[in-house]
Amino acid sequence: MDLIRPQWPAPSRVQACFTTRDGGVSEGVYAGLNLGNHVADAPQAVAQNRQRLRQTLGLASEPLWLEQVHGTEVFHCQGAATQQPPRADAAVTRLTGQALTVMTADCLPVLLCDEAGSVVATAHAGWRGLCDGVLEQTVQAMGMPGAQLLAWLGPAIGPNAFEVGDEVRAAFMAQDPAASAAFRPHVPGKWWADLPLLARQRLACVGIRRVYGGEFCTHGDARRFYSYRRDGQTGRMAGLIWLTP
Repeated sequence: MDLIRPQWPAPSRVQACFTTRDGGVSEGVYAGLNLGNHVADAPQAVAQNRQRLRQTLGLASEPLWLEQVHGTEVFHCQGAATQQPPRADAAVTRLTGQALTVMTADCLPVLLCDEAGSVVATAHAGWRGLCDGVLEQTVQAMGMPGAQLLAWLGPAIGPNAFEVGDEVRAAFMAQDPAASAAFRPHVPGKWWADLPLLARQRLACVGIRRVYGGEFCTHGDARRFYSYRRDGQTGRMAGLIWLTP
């Protein structure tokens, strides 16, 4: 199983990874380790993929899976994973051994922890959620000053592949004029958007300067990554983070 491990100075009890297509049993357009059970893949294949992931990571319990809706809701995980996935785009926990997840296929997965290793979080930062403040809401839910936090940006659609319209650029600039630096002209009415840069700007605004990752483009590597923008019908990868004893 090909897992990407964040290169960041997180405390030793913080474990994190991001999955790729490698190591699963899904077939067709979902070929590989599809972890999304909402994309019309065979349910038994998704269940087997999730089981393989849990075994590979040595997790004692099922990770917390979310029903992501491109919003800003943050779920506070304070007990065992629920039968129905919480409807949220971010999650926070202080529990030892409880893995949090964020599923993506072009949107930006963000993993966060504090420098003492007492709290971890995940956030699903597509352009809508990012613009509306999902990262700010996640940091607030962690209950720590930004200066005490670290963030890792996982694989997402890159700045040379993410084409957006005038309305997306205008929405970000209405929040922060500095966002203009994250948009390059493409054709009239269209721009190339830099999601990792937009995330770094938002994290900096809440005091998080230690931000790592952001170098992998999902759109440009069909062998390793699923990409909704590239393929339309496709699987989902996941970023996971958890605290060990």
